[in-house]
Amino acid sequence: MELAQVRLLVTDFAACYRFYAEVLGLRPQSGTGEGPYEKFGPHAGSAGIALQDRAMMAEILGELGDAATGHRSLVVLRVDDLDAYCEQITGRGAVLVHGPAPMTQRMRVAHLKDPEGNLVELQEWLLLRT
Repeated sequence: MELAQVRLLVTDFAACYRFYAEVLGLRPQSGTGEGPYEKFGPHAGSAGIALQDRAMMAEILGELGDAATGHRSLVVLRVDDLDAYCEQITGRGAVLVHGPAPMTQRMRVAHLKDPEGNLVELQEWLLLRT
């Protein structure tokens, strides 16, 4: 078994596309900002995040409703220098809701939300697992 991607079901595709591409700096696979689907990755060969139009998936499944309520996901991205990355993304419009701060002895984290309210955790690993 292989994890292909994490897919977020979103209502405002264009706003989420801009957030992941322009604010977080992830690379879109096709550059199709109007949807209904796009995959993003930090660099070639790594796992990706994908956006899927919620209404399209609701139509396919006959459920899900028009909007999500509560926290339905947590996207985790590892960065080399948490402070520098947070400075970059806040300069591009991101609003941190927590951190940068220690989470464990092994990592520091910061949290923010995308335009749909999905939580994004940024991790800086201080010690590698042995």
